Amino acid sequence: MSHLRPELGFYDVYSLDEPSLLSLIPRPALALIFITPSPMYHQVRAQDGTRLAHDGVTYTGSGPSEPVTWFRQTIGNACGLYALIHAVANGDARGFVSKGSLMDRLLEEAEPLGWEKRADVLYESEELEEAHMKAARRGDTYVPPAEEKPGYHFIAFVKGKDGHLWELEGGSDGPVDRGVLGEGEDMLSEGALERGVKRFIGFADGNLEFSVVALAKKE
Repeated sequence: MSHLRPELGFYDVYSLDEPSLLSLIPRPALALIFITPSPMYHQVRAQDGTRLAHDGVTYTGSGPSEPVTWFRQTIGNACGLYALIHAVANGDARGFVSKGSLMDRLLEEAEPLGWEKRADVLYESEELEEAHMKAARRGDTYVPPAEEKPGYHFIAFVKGKDGHLWELEGGSDGPVDRGVLGEGEDMLSEGALERGVKRFIGFADGNLEFSVVALAKKE
């Protein structure tokens, strides 16, 4: 069974400013996955004064009353997996997760829990591990061992139940609130981009080793 209903698709974002290229992506964009080099990531974290998870997690949110569902990353070299889970677990995308699928079962089990037990739901899932490794082996790139530190971070941007832009990454101290969005704004609206992806790109200093993928309903 597919984890997502076929109405949703992932789209490479080739430009954040060129209208003709942005028009290739169906709207609304329900989530963005942003892959950023570590230096850009850490400069934004330093500017914000945002704690990282290895400094100790202080986030205490749990349950459906929270605006977003966040997972602390405890699986090595699975940054992309966590970004994907964050993208589909939140906002309108959650409604497109196939009922009874592995993803649906994991999210149903994890949502009511605190961050430690929620992380364990993913870490202890043999089905998830098998699916993750199968997907990794299907690609053409080198699959690093779990203990090897990657040079990139995978961040999901979603619109929470509260209408705010949320930044979700398993190495942070919980979800990061980037402020309220207008009723008609999606993840590719100028307001969302300025407070999200473009803040990181502002520290690129000529480094073009970043990419953006949008999750949207197919036209």
